[in-house]
Amino acid sequence: MHRGHGFQLAASLALFLLMLPAIPIAARAAAATGFRPDAAASLQTATRQYNSGNYSGAVSTLQLAVIANPNNAELVYWLGRSYYELRDYDNAITNGEKSVQLDSKNSDYHLWLGRAYGGKADREHSFFLAKKVKKEFEDAVATNPSNIAARRDLEEFDIDAPWVVGGNKDEAKAQVEGIAKLDPIEGHLARAVYNAQVLKKQDQAASEYQQALALKPNKVEPYLEAASYYIKQNQPAELKAAIAGAAAVNPNDPRLAYFRGVFGVLSTVDPSHSEQDLKSYLASTPERSDWPSHASARDWLGRLYEAQGKRAEAAEQYRAALQLDPTRKETKSRLEHLEKSK
Repeated sequence: MHRGHGFQLAASLALFLLMLPAIPIAARAAAATGFRPDAAASLQTATRQYNSGNYSGAVSTLQLAVIANPNNAELVYWLGRSYYELRDYDNAITNGEKSVQLDSKNSDYHLWLGRAYGGKADREHSFFLAKKVKKEFEDAVATNPSNIAARRDLEEFDIDAPWVVGGNKDEAKAQVEGIAKLDPIEGHLARAVYNAQVLKKQDQAASEYQQALALKPNKVEPYLEAASYYIKQNQPAELKAAIAGAAAVNPNDPRLAYFRGVFGVLSTVDPSHSEQDLKSYLASTPERSDWPSHASARDWLGRLYEAQGKRAEAAEQYRAALQLDPTRKETKSRLEHLEKSK
């Protein structure tokens, strides 16, 4: 938790290597020469690496920068986020906790520490960690009540988590109301999730998405969130409209390839374009926690091939999806059905 504290750059190389075995060789060598990276330049490099999907590169850049600037909370925060994208939740938590210690008033630091706890809690099925998730989300909202991302995460935690670890449907509804007061579009999106998952009223959820998109958001995320819902509900016509709305805002958003590919599979329109779109998404985008996963893209490719009677190709894509994400139950079921019907 305090890994960045107490290290002096003038320490001997032997002691340095002993105490920091996880730091890459290049970083060790640079530190041993007495090089002190500029915090701002390092952060710029690391965020560029992060945004390109080079999370390991961002970690290397930030590790060295944190050694030279151990009390720079922003560097530590981005180091934690980089570990999170690598699904190294232990290191994400260590650095997330340190960032909060260095700057307890930063709402985003609490939010991402909560997400790191959540990643490990899901992996280990830990009630203890799940309680920590809610506390950090609550702290993120308390620190900055205008942080809509934190409110959305807290809402979804309260919806999904059992009461024994803090799940509370009434508190989820309170977050919906709070979000609506801050931003009408985000309010509709938050209420759509509540209607779908708590009230189990899909018609009301669909109405909220329609109202959100009718307000003509000036960013693609609301359109893509609605698109994800339409995929789950198997509504290709609505999905097509959401994709068109997103493309009008930013025609170059790389996520559009994924949604167009899925639309083609659901609508059975022009399968060759669907295959091209999904493969393009896999080839041109990094794996990001807030974007459609590559495992999902593989799964949809498998469904496309299965519908075309290409059983071997479908099975190959399902296996690839499960290798990326072994928790995909529906993908596993599809693969097992293919294998049994040989």
